[in-house]
Amino acid sequence: MNSSANQTAINLALAGKWEEAVKVNLEILTVTPDDVDALNRLGRAYTELGRIEEARKTTEKVLKIDPFNSIAIKSQEKLKLAKEGSVGISSGVIFYPEAFLEEPGKTKLITLLNLGENEVFTNLDPGEEVKFICYPHKISVATLDGKYVGRLPDDIAARLRNFIKAGNKYQVLIKSIAPKNVTVFVKEIASSPKTANTPSFPSEKIEYVSFTPPELVHKDVPNVETNEESGD
Repeated sequence: MNSSANQTAINLALAGKWEEAVKVNLEILTVTPDDVDALNRLGRAYTELGRIEEARKTTEKVLKIDPFNSIAIKSQEKLKLAKEGSVGISSGVIFYPEAFLEEPGKTKLITLLNLGENEVFTNLDPGEEVKFICYPHKISVATLDGKYVGRLPDDIAARLRNFIKAGNKYQVLIKSIAPKNVTVFVKEIASSPKTANTPSFPSEKIEYVSFTPPELVHKDVPNVETNEESGD
């Protein structure tokens, strides 16, 4: 596998240079024809260019090699409804702008830190749902099939870990993607009786001391016992 060519293909996808991405991925496949990562990137590039029939054939090839490939399965579902020449179709995400409607105290745009591999980002789209994974001292964001995307800043993670432990539920959507910047839209979709009168995201700017329990620096954070296991 040519790691340099793969990185070039990833960078082209992140930059939206789909014609060039097709050429590079085809070159990779002449050497390793069963490379499912290259095939998925090629299928995505074909889709973005409106070359739907070629995208379908490429996705079908992935599924013959790996029948449970989540990226190809998602792409195949979207391509069932696509028409030849439809440009800019995402890889399986139906984007609803109303999903990003802001509600004071219940929603927040968050820029992630310590981003994961660029390969993961080439298969994400604005509007795509991701999820939180909570650890004793941090909250990571991952794709629904568990691929690491990035982590929340310490201050926000410290607050939300208490709310989640109290029983709050959150929806997390990809808002924007760039090679060195990924932003998510977080929305509180359910609150527990313990937090019913406490906003998840207060409007005022509040500064935390890293890893200091929120109850020591916030008067409006739910008083939730934190008896967590050590380690990540």
